[in-house]
Amino acid sequence: MEPVNLKRLAKELNLSISTVSKALRDSYEIGVETKKKVQELAQKLNYQPNPHASSLRRQKSKTIALVIPEIANNYFSLVINGIESVAQERDYHVLIYLTHEDLGREVSIIKHLQGGRVAGVLMSLSMQTVNYGHLFDLAQQNTPIVFFDRICHEMETAKIITDDFQSSFKATEHLIQRGCKDIAFIGSSKHLSNEDKRMQGFIEALQKHNIKIKKSRIVYCSENNASNHSTIKKLLMNSNRPDAIFASIEKLAITAYEVCGELKIKIPQQLKIICFSNIATAHLMNPPLTCIRQPAFEMGRQAAEILIKNLDKNRTFIPNELIVVKSELSIRSST
Repeated sequence: MEPVNLKRLAKELNLSISTVSKALRDSYEIGVETKKKVQELAQKLNYQPNPHASSLRRQKSKTIALVIPEIANNYFSLVINGIESVAQERDYHVLIYLTHEDLGREVSIIKHLQGGRVAGVLMSLSMQTVNYGHLFDLAQQNTPIVFFDRICHEMETAKIITDDFQSSFKATEHLIQRGCKDIAFIGSSKHLSNEDKRMQGFIEALQKHNIKIKKSRIVYCSENNASNHSTIKKLLMNSNRPDAIFASIEKLAITAYEVCGELKIKIPQQLKIICFSNIATAHLMNPPLTCIRQPAFEMGRQAAEILIKNLDKNRTFIPNELIVVKSELSIRSST
């Protein structure tokens, strides 16, 4: 039999978990009729809150968890710095958990964090995350989550992103203005919110300039470096290779550089390359790499500010909010 918890009450009433929880706590944010429906069903099903979790929450833990796919990526390194700058100032400790782009590991980490282990969670999803049951389970324990970069649209909370669509559109237009007519988009995942926006921006720019969209020019890689190398090499070995590559993440652009070296393809004369990247040595690459630089530090700082502000006010559910921080196109010799 399905357990009687916030998730079940929300499902039966066709409400969000946040609304059900607030109704049970008699929050002023919820209408009288909704409160009545929730409380009547809770009584009917003999719903009992988790006293252990409530006790742990009352201790007001000053520890927050940061759940990210990897740490080698320059973007996430800068995000950590932004989060730490706020946490230290507000006397909070940050525990860092790496999913390594693995859904199973992400689920395991979130389960570990249930039951009041941390006051709140800052999170960027793994590229394998296609369902969010484990995240709703955490929210059910009244542990607030703030998403950044790779977000979960289905959850009611604050989300900090960059202008992925507009930046991708601008980057693609830059390639077109440099004479490119056959551009390949290389992404890392079909499921991630930011990847989808980047691909949409790419397609929109092509349509604006009446350039035919070829399915063969939209290529998705994986977290496996050897496989990615093989995929990009196959694309560039073709006699009808593209005249530009737009990589959605920096490691795919770096792999493209490696492949070009192997195949003796000259950048930018024979192939132009652009990507989303926060790599500090982009200007030292040969040739220097044109990048869309994400405001990673600022995104981390804002995510931490929002989470800690709500924790300090004893709010366990954070209002739905989408914050967009603009990226910047840094044009260098690769285009």
